[in-house]
Amino acid sequence: MLVRSVPTFKTYSFPHNLSLDQFFYSYRNILNQMIGDIWNQIQWREKTIRGKKQKRLLPTIPSYSFKKTLRNQYLTRWEYAAHWVDSALKTAFSIISSWKKNYVRGNRKRKKPVVKRCFVRVKQTLMKISDEKIRITIKPHQHVNIDLSKRYFSIKGRRIGEPILTPTKIHLPIEETSSTKKPQPQQQQKKPPPQQQPAATAAVDRIGWDSNKFSVDGFSPSHGWIKIDLKPLHTLHVTYDNKMRNINKVYSKNRRKGKQLYRKYGKRCRNRVKNYLRHIAKQIIIVTASPFPATQQHGFEKLEKRQMNRKNKHKWNRELNQADWRLLVSLVRNLAPVVEVSPFYTSKTCSRCGGLNKALRSERVFECPFCGLRIDRQLNASINIYLRMRGVSPRREWFDATLIAAGGLPLMGAERSDPDELARGLNDALKPQVYVRLPLTT
Repeated sequence: MLVRSVPTFKTYSFPHNLSLDQFFYSYRNILNQMIGDIWNQIQWREKTIRGKKQKRLLPTIPSYSFKKTLRNQYLTRWEYAAHWVDSALKTAFSIISSWKKNYVRGNRKRKKPVVKRCFVRVKQTLMKISDEKIRITIKPHQHVNIDLSKRYFSIKGRRIGEPILTPTKIHLPIEETSSTKKPQPQQQQKKPPPQQQPAATAAVDRIGWDSNKFSVDGFSPSHGWIKIDLKPLHTLHVTYDNKMRNINKVYSKNRRKGKQLYRKYGKRCRNRVKNYLRHIAKQIIIVTASPFPATQQHGFEKLEKRQMNRKNKHKWNRELNQADWRLLVSLVRNLAPVVEVSPFYTSKTCSRCGGLNKALRSERVFECPFCGLRIDRQLNASINIYLRMRGVSPRREWFDATLIAAGGLPLMGAERSDPDELARGLNDALKPQVYVRLPLTT
């Protein structure tokens, strides 16, 4: 039996008591200087935007041969070990490459990135690790030691990547090996009974989810309309907002005490939010459970907060910043496959005929100006997300057969005075099949 090892790394954080402030400041200064030198060597070229007459400036980062010139330049006045210059060069190019990737996507401006926090990337040539301590070279023939005797993780026989050292902690990426066995020959395998067929042979059960301020609404023909209430989460954010306002008064009188309270309650709020969303993610899997959970596929909108901010709308931007959509998607992704679809006009597109209602603003009910459909706005969006997951467009025949006609979803058909009448008041007649509201846990 052959075993194939797939290496993955998990980062563990461990505190230390080193006093290296001058070293961290020197590394940060040289790192920012290198970023500035690379930035000055970037070549900009114009490219026409597809389908428009406008043009964009796209950057071309200097090649890695430019590294040698920078290395020789900074080594002449560097008082620490020479390998730290190599580490800073690698980090500077990584930061510029990350900025370019986000700039091309439209998430960054044409502005030079600046490193504000103190940290250093420790190369393998600068450290030596044993079971009890890690030794790091700062200057030639000068070392510092970090005690690992009280660690909560094992490093024996495991590969360690390049750690990140900060003024208070060291972050160690340690290899974790997961083994997958090669299947036995077909003649030696027993055919599983019909109720235990592998997930690969089962049909995919798709559920589309619409993320909102107070709820997450899901839809699939097999489960109907599912509403997950998020009002307790909103209450949690409001509670900690009020705490932060009180801390502002403390900060104005005593900055040190104020910073301590900011860190304390900020961390507490993040932990409680993540804990609550973890329960929500588990509940999403439970309410959509099928005989083969691995066949579930959940669809969410690929929302980008930066593109949703509004100028001079402080309240909107503040509430948007508190939204936890991306965190919920990542937690669901840990439990089941997730597909992200385009979020444009999911609420304004008719899920029956595909018509676009651009006049829709903050109304709770969607009204189609083309086919006359009246339906709950959030249910309409979740149906559109479900259709985009399948890669199909809205069709009247499918909508009428699934949500209106006899034999459609249970308890979702509205009474009609005329057989040819489109369901009267679907926003009132269609109620969630499943309603979930989880209390906040302490």
